[in-house]
Amino acid sequence: MVTVKEVKTKAEQKAFLEFPLRMYRDNPNFVPPLYGDEKKIFDDDFVYNDTCETGYWLAYRDGAVVGRISAILQKAANEKNHEKRIRFNRFDAIDDPEVAKALFDAVEQFARRRGMNAVCGPLGFSDLEREGLLVEGFDQLSTFEEQYNADYYGRLIEGCGYEKEVDWLESKLYAPAPETAEKLKKLSKQVLQKYRLRIGEAKNVNDFINRYQEGLFDLLDVAYEGLYGTVPFTPGMKKMMIDNFRLIIDLKHVVCILNEQDKVVCFGVSFPSIAKAVQKSNGHLTPAALVRLLRAIKHPKVIDLGLIAVAPEYVNTGIPAVIAAAMCDMLTEDGVEYAETNLNLEDNMQIRNLWKRFNAVQHKRRRSYLKQLD
Repeated sequence: MVTVKEVKTKAEQKAFLEFPLRMYRDNPNFVPPLYGDEKKIFDDDFVYNDTCETGYWLAYRDGAVVGRISAILQKAANEKNHEKRIRFNRFDAIDDPEVAKALFDAVEQFARRRGMNAVCGPLGFSDLEREGLLVEGFDQLSTFEEQYNADYYGRLIEGCGYEKEVDWLESKLYAPAPETAEKLKKLSKQVLQKYRLRIGEAKNVNDFINRYQEGLFDLLDVAYEGLYGTVPFTPGMKKMMIDNFRLIIDLKHVVCILNEQDKVVCFGVSFPSIAKAVQKSNGHLTPAALVRLLRAIKHPKVIDLGLIAVAPEYVNTGIPAVIAAAMCDMLTEDGVEYAETNLNLEDNMQIRNLWKRFNAVQHKRRRSYLKQLD
């Protein structure tokens, strides 16, 4: 028999956080989140508490934890999209339909009690969180930014009445042929000259953040406004993002494009992959893990693509070629093997067409599900 209990005590919180760590301990493709960051979801001053209500549950059988799930009422997203939805996230379970049904029943009851009429996910508090269920690419190493899951999860979720709403694609990008790279660099110069644009400069990371952070966030809110799952940036989200930038950003992996009025009209940011650096310690920042982390940041073998945004009035100007040219330089750095795109909506042809300039291999697919409630 399966019983489901809402997470309330410190011991239950610990069990919730550690269940996937135990479940995937021997899986070479699972990459844990940083444990200290994940613990913050239970803090009273958690950054998303001002716009969200949450619920967390554990499933038990014979006294042992066999599954977990969370529910998020993202009020800002519902207001923006004129919807009444609950998001589910952090779903992990053994391969058992009874366990899955019990967990999703808890989420759906949470939704109904709040007058909601649909459940969707996996989606986090915002698109800065891990999102999407892996449905292809189970033999591939997860990026640090996204969650790994076993291949049976989709079957369990669909068995509870959920259907596909959107898919994201992920690709590995290898450096293009030298002649292609030269053409991109030439095109990049032409675009910058034609539209009187320039690359923003900075002395160091702190200088970059001080100069451009407001312009970056203004652009993100405009460029991402219509994308699935996005929410407006709050002051707390901005601070969290900037704090993370300071720790891992290298100016070699950032491109910021300004117009004649010094307004940010396009930018792209990438990160050194730290996936393997955090695997061995299960997401805990031990002294050995910190050494691996610093080594991965200073001498990356893989680059994770983060955010790319273009102001609407510059979408059809060829400005993505400037980003592509900069990526060519990243991919030819000493020791870098490839870049990984993370999530791109399958109907976002603007960004998918950009990857055609590279030697691209699509290797993963993720999905968000939807269920309408009676």
